[in-house]
Amino acid sequence: MPHAILTDIEGTTSSIAFVTETLFPYARERLPAFVAAHPDETAPILADVAAAEPGDPVATLTRWIDEDRKATPLKTLQGMIWEDGYREGAFTGHIYADAVAALRRWHAAGIALYVFSSGSVAAQKLLFGHSDAGDLTPLFSGYFDTTTGPKREAVSYTAIAKAIGLDPADILFLSDTPQEIAAARAADMQTLLIDRDGGTGDITTFGDIAA
Repeated sequence: MPHAILTDIEGTTSSIAFVTETLFPYARERLPAFVAAHPDETAPILADVAAAEPGDPVATLTRWIDEDRKATPLKTLQGMIWEDGYREGAFTGHIYADAVAALRRWHAAGIALYVFSSGSVAAQKLLFGHSDAGDLTPLFSGYFDTTTGPKREAVSYTAIAKAIGLDPADILFLSDTPQEIAAARAADMQTLLIDRDGGTGDITTFGDIAA
């Protein structure tokens, strides 16, 4: 039995389609107007983008959305825009029913739950806080994003284990991405690859997990 479970979001707890067909287009459409309406809040983000790629930072950010770039400035700005959408009721965060049931069961059993996603911590809290199943944030003990490190590098998982205060071997990581699973395994975490299409993963749903 793991002492803690660390989960990815996109393709793991939540539908990839929700992210690509709802969240990304919502942010893309509203990005220029949001930046114009919030100059003080977005100025540091735009400066980081311009430092990474010279040119119009808004155009760069729009292209990064189209490329699904895992860049911290983009993820931070997307989270700020999505906050408006969640609070206005434009959408709710999609969470698979099997994931909701398992997360509640694990929490009740005393297993600490954490999230590691390329989306910002703020965006993660919004998704779980405004989910189809209601506010799920009380189930979680902490959140990690790309400010901790890249999801495909073992050092990130070592850092997470240190922050949690557990030996990596006592943590189970769940993801739909083989490269992330490999990185977590290299850091000595327990891992399960989920493939909701029933392919070559270790599990198809959270209901397949004995913990």
